[in-house]
Amino acid sequence: MTPTLFYCYDAYCGWCYGFSPVMKKIQEQYPQLPIEVLSGGMILPEEPVSIAATAGYIQKAYKTVEEYTGITFGPDYLWHINNPDLSDWFPHSEKPAIALCIFKEFYPDQQVGFASDLQYALHFEGRDLTDDEAYRHLLEKYSIHPETFYEKLKSDTYKEQAYYEFSLVKQLQVTGYPCVLIQISETKFHLLARGYTDFDTLKSRLDNVLNELQQG
Repeated sequence: MTPTLFYCYDAYCGWCYGFSPVMKKIQEQYPQLPIEVLSGGMILPEEPVSIAATAGYIQKAYKTVEEYTGITFGPDYLWHINNPDLSDWFPHSEKPAIALCIFKEFYPDQQVGFASDLQYALHFEGRDLTDDEAYRHLLEKYSIHPETFYEKLKSDTYKEQAYYEFSLVKQLQVTGYPCVLIQISETKFHLLARGYTDFDTLKSRLDNVLNELQQG
């Protein structure tokens, strides 16, 4: 079987946002390697929980992410983090995961780019990913018909696919994001990255596995 990379991420994960450029570079340098992006369902509360619950943690954490990764969090996002009592955000991983499932159907080879766009929409542009309108600008970018997209966004089919991904990520024993695995046989996976990993480190781990496969 062709080796496949599995990139387990969540649209709400700040470290994944910082990791986006690394994954884009991997995709550029290994055009023959299929990459499957899986949403982990990091935030799935039974009842809506305000951004105020995590804002204090994010206020400190985002600076660390910026320092380590060189990514920038946008002022429109940080407004919600710095004014949680005024924010109307109730983060939930479900809708961006459904959006990714729909997108994969249209453009299976551009999953990394779309996941990155979702994170940029949230963490830089400050769009609320629980709001249907947060996706409209991406439909233009990727020439997806809005009616088609919004019909699918409300359908159970894609919601089921999103929840299937959440459970698949659990089966792969992923406990934090970002996480990158390479599947080399029906049952064999190699862990390449757990948590933020720089490009050179990830590339050398990936090369090692691919070289072993060629020699094997």
